[in-house]
Amino acid sequence: MKRAYEVQKDGSKRQNYYVSESVGLAAGFLLMAVHNAGLVALTHTPSPMNFIAKALNRPENERPFLLIPVGYPSDSARVPDILRKSKEQVIDYYD
Repeated sequence: MKRAYEVQKDGSKRQNYYVSESVGLAAGFLLMAVHNAGLVALTHTPSPMNFIAKALNRPENERPFLLIPVGYPSDSARVPDILRKSKEQVIDYYD
């Protein structure tokens, strides 16, 4: 697990745990909200991502996690019609 820290006003560092997990959950909620608003998003994780922090002049303790361009879908955009399996097809119940 990567540990991240937060720089306090006095210059000291405060350890933060589960940063990637928390940011991942927040990104999922954001993507769901974008979709529910009728917008579209594309997730992108370029490697390496350090150039983003440098381009935005962010401090060393802040690391980019994910790029999410958001916008309106094209009128000609098509989404595949993917059918999900029913619960009965994927769940086995045991007594």
